[in-house]
Amino acid sequence: MTDLIARSNRLGADPKNTNYAGGNTSAKGTETDPVTGEPVELLWVKGSGGDLGTLKPEGLAVLRMDRMRALVDVYPGVDREDEMVAAFDYCLHGKGGAAPSIDTAMHGLVDAAHVDHLHPDAGIAFATAKDGKKLTKKAFGDKVVWVPWRRPGFQLGLDIAAIKAKNPQAVGCILGGHGITAWGDTSEEAEANSLWIIETAQAYLDANGKAAPLGRTRAKYQALPELDRRAKAAALAPTIRGLASTDKPMVGHFTDSDVVLDFLASAKAPKLAELGTSCPDHFLRTKVKPMLVDLPADAPVEKVVERLHELHEAYRADYQAYYDAHATADSPAIRGADPLIVLVPGVGMFSFGANKQTARVAGEFYVNAINVMRGAESVSTYTPISDAEKFRIEYWALEEAKLQRMPKPKSHQGRIALVTGAASGIGKAIATRLAAEGACVVVADLDLEKAQAAAAELGGADVAIGVAANVADADAVQAAFDEAVLAFGGVDLVVNNAGLSLSKPLLETTEKDWDLQHDVMAKGSFLVSKIAAKILIDQKLGGDIVYISSKNSVFAGPNNIAYSATKADQAHQVRLLAVELGEHGVRVNGINPDGVVRGSGIFASGWGANRAATYGVKEEDLGQFYANRTILKREVVPENVADAVYVLTGPELTRTTGLHIPVDSGVAAAFLR
Repeated sequence: MTDLIARSNRLGADPKNTNYAGGNTSAKGTETDPVTGEPVELLWVKGSGGDLGTLKPEGLAVLRMDRMRALVDVYPGVDREDEMVAAFDYCLHGKGGAAPSIDTAMHGLVDAAHVDHLHPDAGIAFATAKDGKKLTKKAFGDKVVWVPWRRPGFQLGLDIAAIKAKNPQAVGCILGGHGITAWGDTSEEAEANSLWIIETAQAYLDANGKAAPLGRTRAKYQALPELDRRAKAAALAPTIRGLASTDKPMVGHFTDSDVVLDFLASAKAPKLAELGTSCPDHFLRTKVKPMLVDLPADAPVEKVVERLHELHEAYRADYQAYYDAHATADSPAIRGADPLIVLVPGVGMFSFGANKQTARVAGEFYVNAINVMRGAESVSTYTPISDAEKFRIEYWALEEAKLQRMPKPKSHQGRIALVTGAASGIGKAIATRLAAEGACVVVADLDLEKAQAAAAELGGADVAIGVAANVADADAVQAAFDEAVLAFGGVDLVVNNAGLSLSKPLLETTEKDWDLQHDVMAKGSFLVSKIAAKILIDQKLGGDIVYISSKNSVFAGPNNIAYSATKADQAHQVRLLAVELGEHGVRVNGINPDGVVRGSGIFASGWGANRAATYGVKEEDLGQFYANRTILKREVVPENVADAVYVLTGPELTRTTGLHIPVDSGVAAAFLR
């Protein structure tokens, strides 16, 4: 088992060998049956849903080989082969480990101690070439055998087993439309054979392929300069995400790598995009084909937006027709007709999924598909499996069952939140809570290093990113939102939390103090909300804007003119924007905390000392002082405010807007009237 895990991790770590979560590996061996004390031959094989590059022992399914071989005698035929997947459960040894995948038969029935099934781009180029069988013979001689397309399952396992038996000189096979399978008597031999097939396939393509397999470059469709490209991508992203989320909310990912931009500039891009992907792992994550914008790179944003709406309507109709043409009475219901891959010439690729990782991986899979198309076109003609076969897999009952086993999404899954002042204190607590509830989070802060460090704590780039944001600078705010939409596709939830405080009486408050206080919070909240509103309106998905105001917005605390006045400004912005943005489904609410001492950046910067002096208490006693003056006699901490944001933006208060929620343990003087 140790050798199998090590081999799997090595093969899965290199994208030229296989895609993320694609393929599977296995090993056969003998252990002592703990019940009988007799030796028992076992199969260890990567279970359903795992990834080779990160595979661990618990990701393996463990089956008895005597029972696996016995399944051949009860196999009811290809028309009922799906029944054999349930039969695998009766072959499990002990607790069985992970759930057996559909490819288990391929590993169990092939007479080899070690088997690898992989999805390398070079191998799939052969598998999807019009004359793939002839090319396989040319490139590999009799060491690799061509297997015509067959949907993964028990019959494919029998086919490969028969081919190996008839071709003892062979080390593997090319699976038409799909990938490769290799075997060996030892783990080292199987891995070497897998790598030899991949390297030989790539060498053949390099030596025999056309110089321009995707045709001439269309000058008007070539990549825009990087800054222009990314600015246009940011401007288009909210509209594209909104369209891709028509049926259900999606998170996005943007890719402008050379391989994508070169493909979009090529003469064959429209034809190849329409043909769609072929390998099941590809189209299950990218849909059968992408949505391609048919405008040159320099088309104005407004024109592209208009065309996106037209293309989206046509895409949905086309996908519905695809479903209607192939669905049977027992097919699962249509899962959504929106594209998962949107291609914009000169700009790049937008990919979508239920979460950031799924969206990113979908993009990676379409890059795999581009490589496959280029390889097949370089030596032949790209010929994917038929739409009918794609439908049989996309709406396979077994695939539906796998989807139904997925855990229930968290309350904020699919939502993208941007929180200002989120590197510490209340903002960090809010970002942490939203990430824990499934949201993708943009940690925006004046200090970029601290923002990035805080984002890293939340789980990496698939969960959160850190961006610099001086909220008093319109260009800086725009740049922060541009980074957000390029990272996650758009924004759904914005928290105006950035702030500072100068504790001074009126006669000691300077004009500079006043301007600074208002620039950061009153003006800053205005700028953040204005740019957020443009994105939210373009997406047409509704959304939330939350202001972290203060009980000081209604409570006349001592020596606090600049801070309290700007908090009152923020509080009224909530009411004004709730009215203005309501028609777009955008809810605007506020939270009025009492003084939050623990973990607060504001208090640590000197505000705490000033307030303690104002009230005549020690700074270390300030939190308890605030608590003692409340009805509940309890201190307010950052997590209390984060809880309020969670409730306001969750599924329970969807009809609430224009509200201010006190989070102050009960300050009677700040009761709202």
